[in-house]
Amino acid sequence: MDPILQQIDEIVKSNAVVIFMKGTPQFPQCGYSSRAAEAIKACGVEFAYVNVIADMEIFNNLPRYQDWPTFPQIYVNGELIGGSDIVVELHQRGELKPMLDKAVAPAA
Repeated sequence: MDPILQQIDEIVKSNAVVIFMKGTPQFPQCGYSSRAAEAIKACGVEFAYVNVIADMEIFNNLPRYQDWPTFPQIYVNGELIGGSDIVVELHQRGELKPMLDKAVAPAA
């Protein structure tokens, strides 16, 4: 596997919830990243983030990882959930919080 794709894979698999976004949850650099991060923050779970603007290798190669061309990208338990529209919709339907709670819950 390409070393950068291996690095992305390790980030995805080592975090229950991770958002690859433009900027940070505190200082998002685009509206889509901001809305997705806000939806995740509203669920009250710990999550990791990667600022793709700060790492051009990830910025340039993340779209190849799961064949998803846009940012942000949200992964839960190693699975691509989608981008901003999907995450905001899941949140509005009340489906995001249970999904995230389950992902971050310690294995019983």
